[in-house]
Amino acid sequence: IGELGLSPYMLILILTLFYMVLGCFLDGISMIVMTLPICLPLVVQAGFNPVWFGVFLTLVIEVGQITPPVGFNLFVIQGLTNEPLERVALAAVPFFLVILLMVTLITIFPGIVTWLPSKMI
Repeated sequence: IGELGLSPYMLILILTLFYMVLGCFLDGISMIVMTLPICLPLVVQAGFNPVWFGVFLTLVIEVGQITPPVGFNLFVIQGLTNEPLERVALAAVPFFLVILLMVTLITIFPGIVTWLPSKMI
């Protein structure tokens, strides 16, 4: 991270965009298995909590899965409902925006994620 000159939040932005694109082509478990061994050490080195990163990763993978127009889950819903893909993608936009808002909130306020686990000891 230091050698690339990236700030921690720039790394998070890059990972968010990366997982959004990857979610258009792969399912969630495949993304986790392929990328977690590389991304987790980077994120921990940047100073982020691993529990926080797990929640972040879950949210951005879901964003990637419903990213219009080619998100993986959009095709699943289209197949189940027999609706046109355009209509399914349009219906997914509010969910896409809400999950992006959640990602933004947990990035700005990581205590939202880490508060309860910190009380478990």
